[in-house]
Amino acid sequence: MAATEAKRTGRPPAGRLPAELTSFVGRQREVAEVKRLIAKSRVVTLTGVGGVGKTRLALRVAAEVRRAFSDGVWLVEFATLDKAELLVQAMAEALEVRSRLSRPPIDVLVEHLREKQTLIVLDNCEHLLPDCAVVVDRLLRSAAGLRILATSRQALGIAGEQMLPVPTMSLPGVSPSGEPVASTARCDAVNLFTERALSVQPGFSVTEANREAVERICRHLDGIPLAIELAAVRLRELSLEHLLDRLDDRFRLLTAGSPAALPRQQTLRSVIDWSYGLCTKQEQQLWARASVFAGSFSLEAAEDVCSGNGIAREQIVDLVIGLVDKSVLISEGYGRTVRYRLLETIRQYGRDRLRESGDEVWVRRRHRDWYRELAMDAEREWCGSTQMEWFARLRQEHSNVRTALDFCLTLPGEVSAGLVIMTALRSYWIAAGLLQEGRQWLDRLLAADTEPTVVRAGALAVNARFAALQSDLDPVAPMLEESRSLAVRFGDTGAFARISYASGLAALVKRDFEGAEASFQEAARHYRDLTDLMGETYSLMHLALTYSCLGQSDKAVELFGTCVDICESWNEYWLKASLLYVYGIEMWKQGGVARAIEMEHESIRLKQPFNDRLGIALCAEVLAWIAAQVGEFERAARLLGALREMWRSVGEPLFPYLVAYHDKCEQVTRQHLGEKRYYKGILEGTKLGFDWVLTLAWKETTPVEQPSQEGARSSPLTPREMEVARLVARGMSNKEVAASLVIAQRTAEAHVEHILNKLGFTSRVQIAAWVFEDSSSRSDAPGSAGRRFPPGEPGLRRS
Repeated sequence: MAATEAKRTGRPPAGRLPAELTSFVGRQREVAEVKRLIAKSRVVTLTGVGGVGKTRLALRVAAEVRRAFSDGVWLVEFATLDKAELLVQAMAEALEVRSRLSRPPIDVLVEHLREKQTLIVLDNCEHLLPDCAVVVDRLLRSAAGLRILATSRQALGIAGEQMLPVPTMSLPGVSPSGEPVASTARCDAVNLFTERALSVQPGFSVTEANREAVERICRHLDGIPLAIELAAVRLRELSLEHLLDRLDDRFRLLTAGSPAALPRQQTLRSVIDWSYGLCTKQEQQLWARASVFAGSFSLEAAEDVCSGNGIAREQIVDLVIGLVDKSVLISEGYGRTVRYRLLETIRQYGRDRLRESGDEVWVRRRHRDWYRELAMDAEREWCGSTQMEWFARLRQEHSNVRTALDFCLTLPGEVSAGLVIMTALRSYWIAAGLLQEGRQWLDRLLAADTEPTVVRAGALAVNARFAALQSDLDPVAPMLEESRSLAVRFGDTGAFARISYASGLAALVKRDFEGAEASFQEAARHYRDLTDLMGETYSLMHLALTYSCLGQSDKAVELFGTCVDICESWNEYWLKASLLYVYGIEMWKQGGVARAIEMEHESIRLKQPFNDRLGIALCAEVLAWIAAQVGEFERAARLLGALREMWRSVGEPLFPYLVAYHDKCEQVTRQHLGEKRYYKGILEGTKLGFDWVLTLAWKETTPVEQPSQEGARSSPLTPREMEVARLVARGMSNKEVAASLVIAQRTAEAHVEHILNKLGFTSRVQIAAWVFEDSSSRSDAPGSAGRRFPPGEPGLRRS
């Protein structure tokens, strides 16, 4: 493959791959072959039995070739996705593609990838095969620079696909390809067994005394990596001889009377059967019940969901420890918390056992109920100092929320609970940039059960709000009409408040500012009667924006200031970030350039922990307008170019009443630079991409008092700790930090702990605030001029 922008500029490669938590053993031949296939084909599918190592091989190859793809290497995991309807949404989410407009997600994805040099790893495609094949084919036909590396039990079956069956690991005496292997030391299966045995039995090695036993174990397991890893961990409680004896007994029983070799699938199933048989009855029950979780889960969730019917709540923690010791459950650290997950093959096995037990519906309903309560807790506590922690937690639980919602659509009579979840999480769907997925769930739930209820009234208003935020006005009126009818019938004041608010948003999009003013005033009154301060503040913020559009600046500034005061008194981050974005536009319109810059910078800082790339880009758009106004035309052009790629992908997200400012910025910039210099700047910005938008946005566009060099703080952190702190400030988890810096996750966790201790902090939010405050005190930092305020510190109050 040709040299890329990443190599030319020296910028770190984009994309997101997980860090390797255990060593990668062997597979040199397979790695080389996959690289060769990717070089000549645009879609490569690794096939093979579950547990053979398809995912691990794909990720290793992806990591090694990532610098060949200037726009990144990305992992999309389908294992926890039960419904094909969300396949494209899952891909967009993994690629950090967010759109607030009502467009088919596949169109958004196509536009995002059209001009990019990208490799996407699609993991576990087999249960979504037909839909996955259709999507991949569409993307490949539309994006010439796209390559796909997929893992599946079978091929996708599309034109141009290269398929590589992943063999089992080489065994003593002969390799899977039939070639002789000279020594045990060159056998991948033996090396993997040894590597994993060391983790439970330090000092373990293959010697002349135990060589035959190790080789026989690996042969019995047919060189299947998952089977070898499950067996190796047994050395914690068994000797090699005892381990071999039990494998002999098990397989002799399974193959009695048959001279044929063991099928590999049967071998894997047998190893899992054997691991299951080594568990106590209660561990077996927990294994089966834990299979209802998608992705990872907390101990608290396991205690609530999996207890009962033979397992007391207080027994769960010991049973979890037992399953971790047996390598059935995998524990993963997330800062100061630990979560657990099942490998997908192990999870599917557990799900089969759960169905056989007859407890599947009972456990899935408990799972749904737990996440309904979580959603309601999040709604109550969303506005306050723990907002970012709640956001991070909900992102971790996203797959489980999907599973809970799917259960609500599976059985009659369960839809109402799904509507409660969706209504409670309305702020999360907006903050996460997942309006389209939120609408899909609401559309399906509302269509599945049309029984008139109070819950339905509120859900219809929320769905109308989502549609209005996407500027998709056709479905808004009928949804609000039905919601209003139900609200009148049941006397639901909460629904009236949401109806008025959604009506105001729709009026804003239509530029019906008088109608918007009346609706937001009504919404504010309803929320005030409900003592819902945050609902009232949202309404007042949009009322202020409406006044701004009407040219009533004094009213707008007064209301904006009131809303800022409320947010600061509550330590509210998300609403304040959105508020400062529109408040900054009003300040700029009044000629307060320095104040406007300060507000847009503060908004960007608050949006970063939410990874709100679209919201950050909107702030950067305003800063481009300001750059053009103060004569920094080349920087304005580069900003417009960097943003153009995003707008082309997701559609212009500006409300109609703001588009004129964008057009004016383009016109003035082109006029002053001339066509040649203007398009040169646009092209430069386009090549830089979104990651450089922040660098361009932080640079000041007007003289503001600069802090003296003497005032700059010397950082108490090491250079590596500063790297970690900056990634934490961007909203990355420890796992993502580890992947970005190519270090072990536990190393990333240790760095974060050291940072917290050195700075005397207790949360990642404080680290984010410190990073940006620290950068503002350094004269050589991007955006160093101008003061920024950490969450909760008084600042930007009304004039």
